[in-house]
Amino acid sequence: MSMFRRKLGRRARALVAAAQSFPRANHAATAVEFAMVAAPFIALLVAILETALVMMAQSVLQEATTQASRLIMTGQAQTGNMSATQFKQTVCNAAAAMFSCGGILVNVQTFNSFSNVALTKPVTGGKLDSAKTGYSAGGPGDIEVVQVFYAWPVFLAPLGFNLGNLSGNKMLLIGTAAFRNEPY
Repeated sequence: MSMFRRKLGRRARALVAAAQSFPRANHAATAVEFAMVAAPFIALLVAILETALVMMAQSVLQEATTQASRLIMTGQAQTGNMSATQFKQTVCNAAAAMFSCGGILVNVQTFNSFSNVALTKPVTGGKLDSAKTGYSAGGPGDIEVVQVFYAWPVFLAPLGFNLGNLSGNKMLLIGTAAFRNEPY
């Protein structure tokens, strides 16, 4: 029995010594700290990049909307008998670097005063619905609202973030221009 007590004593002393030296041991501390910080850091980095990409796409869509709307505002679209398809193609040409033309919807509305302006969102069941859009370029002095819609795909949902407001992890981007047509 005394040998058993000696072995238990040695093991107990070794365990106490290991427990006392644990706070001073730092052999793998850097790797453990990196493992704890890496996943949230990478998720945050991806979220920042995705948000920046969405903001850039929104800016490009707004600029394309503004450029194409000038054709209506100056009367070039009306005097040239521009159709809705041709107007949409003008928007597509200005935004071709970031958007596929098939996903762009254009809505052009005419109003008699700015107080009557009503903005639309052509979404049905979480998807864009072209049946809820129209094209009315109006005449000289008319008030026009041009809206361009695009369902932008977002990829953050697997990381736990959800920037999408449409079904299928897509975010609705809207470019808008409101103006009074010039007398042409």
